[in-house]
Amino acid sequence: MPDNPPRVAIVAGLRTPFVKAGTVFRRHSPLKLASHAVAGLLDRHQVDPAGIDELVYGIVLCDPRIPNLAREIVFNTPLPAGVRAHTVSNNCITGIHAVTALHDAIVSGRAEAGIAGGVESMSNPAVLFRPRAARRFLDFAMARGLGARLKRALALRPGDFLPAMPQIAEPSTGLSMGEHTELIAKEWKIARAEQDRIAYASHMNAAAAAGRLRDEIHPLDGIDRDLLVRPDASLERLAQLKPVFDRSPAGTLTAGNSSPLTDGASAVLLMSEERARREGREPLAFIRDFEYAAIDPRDGLLMAPAVAVPRLLARAGLRLADMDIVEMHEAFGAQVLANLAAWERGWKEPAIGMVDRARLNPLGGSIAVGHPFSATGGRIVTSLANEMRRRGARYGLISICAAGAMAAAMILER
Repeated sequence: MPDNPPRVAIVAGLRTPFVKAGTVFRRHSPLKLASHAVAGLLDRHQVDPAGIDELVYGIVLCDPRIPNLAREIVFNTPLPAGVRAHTVSNNCITGIHAVTALHDAIVSGRAEAGIAGGVESMSNPAVLFRPRAARRFLDFAMARGLGARLKRALALRPGDFLPAMPQIAEPSTGLSMGEHTELIAKEWKIARAEQDRIAYASHMNAAAAAGRLRDEIHPLDGIDRDLLVRPDASLERLAQLKPVFDRSPAGTLTAGNSSPLTDGASAVLLMSEERARREGREPLAFIRDFEYAAIDPRDGLLMAPAVAVPRLLARAGLRLADMDIVEMHEAFGAQVLANLAAWERGWKEPAIGMVDRARLNPLGGSIAVGHPFSATGGRIVTSLANEMRRRGARYGLISICAAGAMAAAMILER
C-alpha cells in the first residue's frame, strides 16, 4: 500500500435501459447487455481502451458455461486482450463489490484506471434440472458401453425432463426475499399505506428526472429510457393491488411496492485522481469510504444497512445530516422504511438520526427504475455522482441491502 494512497475518482458511468424481464431484452444474453454498456462507456466518454488496466464485473444469475464473464466482456468490446478481468457475485451488492474491488486495485497502485459494473438478464437464467434428474443425466453421460448407457437411459423418467426454474429464495431459510420482508414489515409495524407512499415517490421522482436519467443510458434496440417508470402512478392505484407474498389480510407487500424483475447492465469508469488530471477529466465525485455488514437472517434479512451505515459514518467522522443526498436501494418499500426507522431509533448500532425525505432517492429508486441485481450498484453510483455535480453537493450516501442478510454502504464526496 502506498504511503499516500491516491484518491479514487468516479469519472463517468453509463448503462443500458432497465426493462421488465421477459420483454424487449429477452433475447439478449448477459454478455450482450454487459458488452453494450462497457463499449458505450468507452465510446461516449472517449476513453482509450488501451488505457484501461482492469475490468471488474458482476453477475448474480451466473451461467456456468461462462465462469468468468468479465474476461469475455473484454473479448467482446474494444478493450485489448491485455486488460485484466475478473467476475464478482454477492447478490444485490454485487455492483458495489465490483466498484470497491477496483477502488482497492487503484489505491494499492496495481491500476490507474478501470471499469466496474454488473449485469443481470433475468430473462435468461441458467436452466437446471432437479438434483435427482441431474444425477441421472450425469450418470448417463459418464456411462461406458452400449449396455451401460441403455441401463442409464431406462432409469430416466418423464419428470426428469422438466427443468427446475431458479427461485429467489434464501438457501439458509427457504423463504423468498418478499416473505422475509413481510416478516420485517410486521416486526417493525410498517403499514401498507407507508410502503405505497415510498413506491409512489419513487415513480414520481424518476419521472421528473427522466431527462437526467436518459443522459446515463446507452440506447439499445431503439430504447433510450427505462421502461418500468410509471409517470401515471397514483396512491389510489397502488392501494388496489393485492399482496403477493402473504395473501392473508395481514399481507402488505404488492407488485407495486416491490422492485420488479429487471434486465439491464451498468458500467462505471474509475481513475486515480492523478490519472484523471493527466487526461483532463473532471471527476464527478470521489469515493470517501465504504463498509460492508452481515447479520443473522432471523434478525431481518434486509436489515443489514442498519448496521453498515452507522459504522461507516462513525469511521468517517460524519453525520447522517451531513449527507446532501441519500441513495437507498429500494428492494421493497417496507425494507426502506424499516431501515430508516432503525437509523432513527437505533437498533444494533446507535441511532444516527432521520433522513430528510427530500434528500432520499431524488431521481427515483429501484421500485420505479428497476433492479437488475448486479447492475443496481453501478446505476446508483453513476446517478448519485452526477446529481452531486449538478447540485454542487459535498457528500452523498449509498445504502444497499442484499440477500444473505448483508449490506453495503458508501460515501461519495466532492
